Amino acid sequence: MLGNIDILINELCKLPKEIEWVEFKHNNCEPTMVGEDISALSNSATLNDRDYAYMIWGVDDKSHEIVGTKVRLQLAKKGEQELENWLRYLLSKNADFEFYETEIDGKHVELIRIHKALNEPVAFQKVDYIRSGSYTKKLHEFPVFRAQLWDKLRNAQFEDVRVKTDQRYEDVIRLLQVDAYFTLLKIPQPVEKDSVVHYLVEDGIIYKQDNGLYSITNLGAILFAKNLNEFARLGRKAMRVVQYMGINRLLIQKEEPFNQGYAVCFENIVRYVNALLPSNEDVNSVQLLTTSKFPLPSVREAIANSLIHQDFYITGAAPVVEIFDNRIEVTNPGTPLVDVFRIIDNPPKSRNEKLASLMRRLKMCEELGRGWDRMVLTCEAQFLPAPRIEVFQDSTKVTLFSEMEFGNIQMEDKLWSCYLHACLMYIQGDALTNKSLRTRFNVKETTAGSISRLIKESVSRLQIKALDPETAKRYMRYIPVWA
Repeated sequence: MLGNIDILINELCKLPKEIEWVEFKHNNCEPTMVGEDISALSNSATLNDRDYAYMIWGVDDKSHEIVGTKVRLQLAKKGEQELENWLRYLLSKNADFEFYETEIDGKHVELIRIHKALNEPVAFQKVDYIRSGSYTKKLHEFPVFRAQLWDKLRNAQFEDVRVKTDQRYEDVIRLLQVDAYFTLLKIPQPVEKDSVVHYLVEDGIIYKQDNGLYSITNLGAILFAKNLNEFARLGRKAMRVVQYMGINRLLIQKEEPFNQGYAVCFENIVRYVNALLPSNEDVNSVQLLTTSKFPLPSVREAIANSLIHQDFYITGAAPVVEIFDNRIEVTNPGTPLVDVFRIIDNPPKSRNEKLASLMRRLKMCEELGRGWDRMVLTCEAQFLPAPRIEVFQDSTKVTLFSEMEFGNIQMEDKLWSCYLHACLMYIQGDALTNKSLRTRFNVKETTAGSISRLIKESVSRLQIKALDPETAKRYMRYIPVWA
């Protein structure tokens, strides 16, 4: 929420002229013009090292006198669609903005606060715009500006962006769970303010400004916020857990958002999900044992990966865990940086390196690339299909399945499980055989023919290959095709 809107507008009105990151208007609110201006102002904010740009209605663009406006952004429409929804649909995924309104001296003023472009230029209808003086132009018409903009975008890291500036030490303590930082790192929390600040600055949680106040970074907020909704765009990055009745999305049983920073609430998320998972009770044991239908290490890894490897530049999307009777789906914004086909053996690669590094020190992840090995191994240990990975245009979904008969597993999931089994065996210095695959699926020797057909299909799809093609069929061993 933006505070002191009146003061902000009055300060912007003192500017001698319209500049690249501020646009004044009276009553003109033509939707296409607004979309192009949002793109231009967002890109210009990045180019001019500003966190935000502004469009203001109700101010004369020459004299900068507050004259009031008839525009009502919240009520404006394009056709039958609300203006905000229409703009978000046509702007690129990294565009972010908010509508505000106020009364100044009895005159109505409307404002759009536009976040600077991150990761790539903000586009409207797939065209990048930029401000040249007080004019909105297509970015490709200004190659020098385009080169400068891309240079700034490439060198900017999401974690370093200041999400709140000009904060007192008391504000930092109010907004961040500072004690969790020291507890999770197993560091005694200093009593002196300067010592606390030293640790937080060293880890990039906050920055000390020249005026003696502090800025909170995206890294600090996304990990340690007491409430992510206090941090503008980060409020939409809070993880949600949704439990459905049955195996489809028709009826929701429970839905829980976790609005704290990831480091603060990660264990709570995992415990909450585990509590919702269906389980089996062994009534024949001396002590009553309850086992989950899903391997808990796989659930934990899937949740951690969705938080760490998400694309924070995709706005309006957050990690979500969806629980069904027969599966768990964990979805995060962004696509994998490694080839999914080499998910087991590739070295670790993180989109958010500072976040991953600090989360490793907080014992939330290892950063060793073993996460997927562990997920696949624990699924094999319970004879479950391997975790399925689906990559969409702007998101990645990992699906964990509960126990099912071999005959009921979809062919694509059988083949994926067969391939990943070959990868694991190869990494361990072994190879896939008909017997090892039967053991992996917990099927009887009488199904050897079905397993042979599965192996043959995997070979034909160039997923695995014979270690020694000249070996007799019954002794054939297989390795990944890339080995």
